[in-house]
Amino acid sequence: MPTTEPQVSTSPIGKVETISFKVGEADVSFEYGRVARSASAAVVVKCEDTMIMVTATGSSKPRPGIDFFPLLCDFEEKMYSVGKIPGGFIKREGRPSEKAVLTCRLMDRPIRPLWPEGYRNDVQVVAAPWSVDGVNQPDVLSILGASMALELSGLPFNGPLGAVRVGLIEGQFIANPTFQESAESVLDLVVAGTEDSIMMVEAGANFVSEAVLLDALAFAHEEIRKQIVVIKQFSQQCGIPAREAFVNKLDLTPLTTFVTNLVESDVVEAYHNFDRDQRKEKLEGAKEKLTEAFAALSDDHEIKVLLKGEVLDHVGATFKSVEKRIMRTMILDEGVRADGRKTDEIRPIACEVGVVPRVHGSALFTRGNTQVLSIATLGAPGDKQKLDGVDPETEKRFMHHYAFPGYSVGEVKPMRGAGRREIGHGALAGRANEWALPDKEAFPYSLRVNSEILESNGSTSMASTCGTSMALMDAGVPVTTPISGIAMGLIKEGEKYSVLSDIQGLEDFLGDMDFKVTGNSEGVTALQMDIKIQGISIEIMKEALEQARLGRLHILGKMAEAIQEPRDHMSPYAPRILTHRIDKEQIGTVIGPGGKTIRGIIEQTDASIDIEDDGLITITSQGEGGERALEIIIEMTRKIEAGTMMKGKVVRIIPIGAFVELAPGKDGMVHISQIANERVNNIEDFLSVGDEVCVKVREVDDMGRINLTIKGATDEERAGLGFDPLPAAPPRAEGDRGQDRERSRPGGGRPRHGGGDRDRGPRRD
Repeated sequence: MPTTEPQVSTSPIGKVETISFKVGEADVSFEYGRVARSASAAVVVKCEDTMIMVTATGSSKPRPGIDFFPLLCDFEEKMYSVGKIPGGFIKREGRPSEKAVLTCRLMDRPIRPLWPEGYRNDVQVVAAPWSVDGVNQPDVLSILGASMALELSGLPFNGPLGAVRVGLIEGQFIANPTFQESAESVLDLVVAGTEDSIMMVEAGANFVSEAVLLDALAFAHEEIRKQIVVIKQFSQQCGIPAREAFVNKLDLTPLTTFVTNLVESDVVEAYHNFDRDQRKEKLEGAKEKLTEAFAALSDDHEIKVLLKGEVLDHVGATFKSVEKRIMRTMILDEGVRADGRKTDEIRPIACEVGVVPRVHGSALFTRGNTQVLSIATLGAPGDKQKLDGVDPETEKRFMHHYAFPGYSVGEVKPMRGAGRREIGHGALAGRANEWALPDKEAFPYSLRVNSEILESNGSTSMASTCGTSMALMDAGVPVTTPISGIAMGLIKEGEKYSVLSDIQGLEDFLGDMDFKVTGNSEGVTALQMDIKIQGISIEIMKEALEQARLGRLHILGKMAEAIQEPRDHMSPYAPRILTHRIDKEQIGTVIGPGGKTIRGIIEQTDASIDIEDDGLITITSQGEGGERALEIIIEMTRKIEAGTMMKGKVVRIIPIGAFVELAPGKDGMVHISQIANERVNNIEDFLSVGDEVCVKVREVDDMGRINLTIKGATDEERAGLGFDPLPAAPPRAEGDRGQDRERSRPGGGRPRHGGGDRDRGPRRD
């Protein structure tokens, strides 16, 4: 048979491109061409042992019937990246953690504005951390990887985009600090931006001044410019062709003109009404007028033809653009907003505390048509949240939960779990107040605040910030300072712009910026900025920060009218916490074998007990059980030395003596010879299980065994432990030995048969 030449297999992987660069002191690298080649682009970004694959994928056709850009950003948190198996019974990842959701939002917020107007194709960016070393933080690397993947995807992304985290330690800014450095820093700032502008800001700060924040932003932007140089260089290195500009396929100018001419005068009248409800009514009337005008057109009319197919959403977009232009013109040219306010004017504010009975603390914060009810709950240290994610943080003592029901905006929607928006807003208001919380040693409670949005017309997260601060003070939490928050807006056309204080819903919806700032008179505790335009300058941010500072102080003054400082008492319905520190060597004594001892104390006192590794014991209870539990723990951990007088309970009797429980899990033995001054043949004649006895420690031997005696306690020593003095021995007739045992028992002093004359020596047989 004829033979054939053997087939030589070649690697299915083509050319792999890499590039390395510095971010701060760390080495970062991009790799392209090795993995996930069916995606529009896939990049592996690496910093030491933190390694993340980021993919960008876009659909070839627009999604019909929508008036928004369908971008989806995901952070796929996998526990294998930190060498762990997920907890629970299922043993696989479930719903994303709060940190993962916040990372998704960090990716989405700077990317979303950088797409052409009217682009309706689905785009998905997925960051999948393969390895997280617990040193280098993966969230900012994910933003950077997303920017690189989108640059290589061929999609009409108007980037590139850079991102950096900034820390502040001992007055020095640090680019991309490690987890440990961030824990020591007074500033945790994440900035994303283009070569010319800042796109997104997210920060937590320990009352950092506005001037320092501006310096940090300038520092971040310099780092971002360096990254963008690398991204452009790597794009050329990979040989990716220039992307084509996005253009709409249909000429919709006639439809735009038709809609604009029909509704513009009605929209102008609606926006100059200055009353929200009447404005809504007039706008609905304009939409009905538009519907009637379309219905009256003949089937062959040019406009009727355009309304078919995938351009129906253009009508709503055009109506929105008319609203946007009129609202913005009023602000820029007339200096007046849709509700009649000036640009730096804040809506009327009303603050109340203690509005809900039985809860531990409550506050109702109302600003214009935005209203939030915040409820504070105090819990035991063991009520803290356990975190199971790829970050080193494993627990959270302070939890803030934000709920946004449909009725708050007059809509009907299912009441389901928190979405990304709720998680993001809740985290911001929680972060704003964290810096004012007392130290755990001084106030060991776990804390939870629920902010229920009752009515919404913009700035609900900032209303939640204010409500949370007041609710904590109403609960008697010794916060260091009240915290307020304000949302700033921006209207910008060319070089002309106006910064708005306390934006309402439509100014967020139709404006260019949502810039939230929280803090007190001394500095900023949290910062968040999102924009819809191609970035803003440091100068605009400086003006916005100063205007926000003045607004923040105004709101703090309104809050002070309701409550100025934490209450000096807590609600009677709040748990009480007692603390006690023991030697670390005694932790095992309190816990007992298999937790038996501590479970027994909990069952006996109905208190919650938490023990830290350093020996700090925290006892939480609703009544007096906590004090009883503390007494037991103090007694059982008391150092026992020879000569110590103690109270105990007989728990077991054996032929040669009795075991006395001095504290839970700690027993001593009274030898038969140490029960009475006379000879004892039958221990049950003197003691029974359950008797309380007054004992003295004779010795503690080298093995820790405690030897006790009941003999020899003075009346004063017995009285100090709550025992009555022993009665004097009654006179007895010669040979009347049976009467000796009719006197009080040697340990507890309770009448019982048996015993003997304490003045007599041991009985002889």
